Formats: sequence, C-alpha cells, structure tokens
Amino acid sequence: MSDQNFDVVILGGGSGGYAAALRAVQLGFTVGLIEKNKLGGTCLHVGCIPTKALLHAAEVADVARDSAKFGVKATFEGVDIAAVTAYRQEVVTSKFKGLTGLVKMRGITVIQGEGKLVSPTTVEVAGDRIIGKNVILATGSYSRSLPGLELGGRVITSEQALELDFVPKKVAVLGGGVIGVEFSSVWKSWGADVTIIEALPHLVPNEDESVSKQFERAYRKRGINFKLGVRFQSVTQDAHGVVVTLENGETIEAELLLVAVGRGAATAGIGLEEVGVKTDRGFVLTNERLATNIPGVYAVGDIVPGLQLAHRGFQQGVFVAEEIAGLNPIVIEDANIPKVTYSDPEVASIGLSEAKAREVHGNDNVSTYDLSLAGNGKSHILGTSGSVKVVRVNDGPVVGVHMIGARVGELIGEAQLAVNWEAYPEDIAPLLHAHPTQNEALGEAFLALAGKPLHAV
Repeated sequence: MSDQNFDVVILGGGSGGYAAALRAVQLGFTVGLIEKNKLGGTCLHVGCIPTKALLHAAEVADVARDSAKFGVKATFEGVDIAAVTAYRQEVVTSKFKGLTGLVKMRGITVIQGEGKLVSPTTVEVAGDRIIGKNVILATGSYSRSLPGLELGGRVITSEQALELDFVPKKVAVLGGGVIGVEFSSVWKSWGADVTIIEALPHLVPNEDESVSKQFERAYRKRGINFKLGVRFQSVTQDAHGVVVTLENGETIEAELLLVAVGRGAATAGIGLEEVGVKTDRGFVLTNERLATNIPGVYAVGDIVPGLQLAHRGFQQGVFVAEEIAGLNPIVIEDANIPKVTYSDPEVASIGLSEAKAREVHGNDNVSTYDLSLAGNGKSHILGTSGSVKVVRVNDGPVVGVHMIGARVGELIGEAQLAVNWEAYPEDIAPLLHAHPTQNEALGEAFLALAGKPLHAV
C-alpha cells in the first residue's frame, strides 16, 4: 500500500470531474483524478456526443429523402449501420484523445481504477491511498429501470441502443423525456416504426406546455406513435421480439423495448455510508455551494439532485474548484441552465415556464410572446416550423425563453444571456440580429414584448 498526496482528489473523470481538475490545476492546486473507465464519462462515450452523431446521421437521411423539394436529385438507399458506427466512433475517439492530451499537458495525475471513499480526505484505489485536503465526488449516473422491469435481451438501455448493429423495424420506447424522444427521432428517420410510452400527460414533460403540445403535433406528423398518461405494466420477450402491456390493458408489439425512464446516481459502493455522507435515494445531498455534510467533501454533476446535464456537471466542477480556492463563485440555479433536446424538431429552453413564472411572480404580473417561425426567412429556407416563446415580468426582466424548431439549440446562447443577466426586453430591442437568421425570431419576440413589434402582430 502506498500513499499519494494532493490538494484536491476527484473521484470520477466525467464532465464534472475533469472540469474540476482542469480549473483546480489552473488555480495552482495539485490534483489526483481517479477514473475506473475512460476520461470523459457518460457524456463523451455513451451520452451527448455519440447520440448527437446518430442524430446528425438521421438528419442526413431525412435531407436525402426530401432533397427533391430543394431541387436536388438524390436517392435515399438506406442506412449503412457499420458506417454510421465508424463515424460515431471516430468523433468520440478524436474528442477522447484531445481530452486525455489536455489533462496530461496540464499536469493532472490520472489514477486508473475503482475508488472508494474511506475517510473525509482519503480515497482508496486497489489498496493505494489517495489523500487530498479536499475531495470532490463526481461519479456520474447510470440508466435506471422501473421496479420489476428487468433489463436484458431485447429490453435495452440507451447504452445498448447506441451499439445496435442493425436498424430495428419496430421499437417501443418507455419514456418521453429527452433520451426517449431523441432515440425515437433517430429510428424514425432511419425507417423504423416507433411507439413512445409516457406516464405523464405530455412528451418532453419538463418543457413549457406550449412547446410540449407543438412537439407532439410534430411527432404525430412524422408518424411517430405515442401513448400519453398511461403507465407501463409489464413486458415479455422471446427470440423474435417483445410484448409490452400497459396498465390500461393495451399491448404493443416490437422488436425491442428501449427503457428511457431516467438516470440514477452511480454512488453504490463508493463508501458514502461508511464516511457518513448524506444521501437520498443514492443522490448526494449538498448545500447550494455543492458542499456535502462532511467538511472538505464536495459533490458535482449527475449525483447531485437536479438537472442531469453534462454542461451542468462541467459548470459545477469549475464552481467547486473556485470555491476551494476561496473565489466565491456565483451560484447558477437549475432553472437558469440551458436545456436542449436534439430531436427533430429540436427543443431549447431556459428559465421559467409560463405557468411557473405566473406562480412565482403572480398571474397578472407576467407577459409572454409566442412568435411562430413561419414568418422567419431562414426557417422557411430550412423548411422548419416552430416557435420562440419569451416570458417576462411586467416592467421587469426576461425570466424564460422556450423554443421549438430545427436548429433552435443554436439560439440558446443569447437566450441564456438574457435570462441570466436579467435583461429587460427594452434593453435588447435596440440590438441587431443578423439577417437572414433564425436568431431574428428571438429579436422579434423581444421587440414585441418591448411594445414595438415590427413583423409580429
């Protein structure tokens, strides 16, 4: 057994862990970063990056299929899944090499292996003790299931869905949140018959209701089936497929069932109970400054209750490194973290929904403007419909922006600045938005809320 001493020891090398490591060394700390798999974690290897590669391949399939309406003669001959896999893996491998090179260049000590917290300052890895003045827990998440729903065979998670070497003809998807609708979008673009099962009343249920309703219309138009407000009861499988039974007695037959009901905190067996770190259903409880109940021990990313987003984990990693350095960084509330769903259509949002804004600020003290993309030149060129909805406090700031349509994820940057800087629509109204861009739709919505709509009515 040997001891290694650092200023900061980080358990987990995903988005939260590696961001904490990079910022900590920048601030002059020595860092030991422990990772049992590969640096980059879920996001890089089985989450954000590879799934977006599949979504881009799906978009290319749709463009090829619809090329005639743009005056281009092309034929869609099908999906070469081996070539899609090679493309996906090339993207991931390239990013992974870049990350490992950066971490090495910055002088971060990477310790390969499974770590366990054995004291408030010590993580044990294969018998060696990695000791830090501060410890950051960043162990990430896993695809969870429902009670009584066993994963395996034809009942798969997003990790197995990524690795499929064929395009299924018929798929059932349990869960109408981000992961469920993104895989549904890919498979439909590739020619599969898809049915989504969602227990809540809407698809993408965490979004503003107006966006959810437009999303459902778009999926209906695409021929994606969905059952809303009905719970899953059971599933049986054989060599040929699955039969899913819902609580209302309905059954759905498919080749595969994708279970996309959320992600649990990957904290089992990492020593939290023994050291006395407080948890709730596996999630690590922290204060708003990400400190646990044990002095010197922090937690970041998917193991902290709230939005499970790579960029949230990344920001929290940077935040904790700065907190340890005494820089007193600013807390960003979950509501003010940008969210993007990369399906067709895309959804992007930040801040309060209309309903939440009225609840917080009073029903009569909130105004909204919901601008259709129909009049936007660039959206017409792209052949997309959708809308940009802005929520403001009367005589006050913009508190929410909710968008749906192709490529609206690229508009979230300005939206998050408006919300996080508490800008008034009147502040933004004089600023220019390049023409022709979809960004103009945001500008027009701000103009309308400032009381001087140009194209809007």
